Amino acid sequence: MTGSPRRRPSRAETRRRIITAATTVFAREGIAATSLNDVAAEAGLTKGAVYSNFTGRDDLVLTIMEEHIVERMDRATRVFAELADLDEATAEAGTRLLEGIDSDATWHRLLLEYWGLAMRNPAVHTGLAERRARLREAVTTAITKAAALHGVDLPLAPEHLAVVVLALSNGLAVERGVDPDAVPPTLFGDVLKLLVTPNAAGSAARPRPPARPGTAQR
Repeated sequence: MTGSPRRRPSRAETRRRIITAATTVFAREGIAATSLNDVAAEAGLTKGAVYSNFTGRDDLVLTIMEEHIVERMDRATRVFAELADLDEATAEAGTRLLEGIDSDATWHRLLLEYWGLAMRNPAVHTGLAERRARLREAVTTAITKAAALHGVDLPLAPEHLAVVVLALSNGLAVERGVDPDAVPPTLFGDVLKLLVTPNAAGSAARPRPPARPGTAQR
């Protein structure tokens, strides 16, 4: 009795195998030291299968980074539709983003490595700039929707806040990687609150000036 014919993996399944394998190899060997042959071997596929899904190593790296970060940002910004209280939602968004920093520590290191490569290679720089622009656009859209949902008058343009959030994520990842205790669990959420409601947060945190001699504090 013959067994059932082996099912050919779908294109989506093959693509996912390549991404999973590339993530493993990039994390182990670094981007610069990894070839598509290495990725194909890790995935148990031919190099041609990798090229049928990605134009080259840079396309593979950038696609993984973009998908990874968009997924993490989407998980964080969904909380504004899930929770009605703005302060609670902002704190939870910060918690989710910080959790992402911990779980994505490898990718933050790879982003720094790829940034270094891009600063020395104009072609790599162009590709990275294009993908980051698309990422900022996605974060800008999420910020705009969250602000409209909660009736928030943003202190900066949404596209500028998107830059700040991404920069904050990258910066906190570096500091937490060096010294985890330097970045407490609530720090991301606390800073997001300052960005969303700067006047209220600032007035609450700003100490009163000392009373002049002969006058009473009100």
